[in-house]
Amino acid sequence: MILYVTLGTNDVPAAARFYDAVLGPLGYTATEVSENWAAYGPEYGDGVSMWVCRPFDGAPMTAGNGTMVAFPAATAAEVDQFHATALAMGGTDEGPPGHRPHYGPHFYAAYVRDPEGNKLACVCYTWAKG
Repeated sequence: MILYVTLGTNDVPAAARFYDAVLGPLGYTATEVSENWAAYGPEYGDGVSMWVCRPFDGAPMTAGNGTMVAFPAATAAEVDQFHATALAMGGTDEGPPGHRPHYGPHFYAAYVRDPEGNKLACVCYTWAKG
């Protein structure tokens, strides 16, 4: 249903450093980096990818109210690491790691904003308290 997600940035190199650090523990690496954008995830047609780039209209980037991108994690520890790394890289907390029973019995998530205000989530859906 979704081919790719684009997040705006005013500083591609700084955004790439943030996403390299935050997404690395989840197994994602930049597949393409230029002065205009950084891409993460599979090639077109092989799954959903994410692009971080300057707005094409040339206006400054602003974070979308109500917009959020969620990344899957295999374990709750990966969610914890995503959150801690995001904060260490200049992101801000939007919800610490933890079980969110209102989303289901197996939903463990953390929420952050990147340094430019884009809201991100990391979710382990197989988490079970044990």
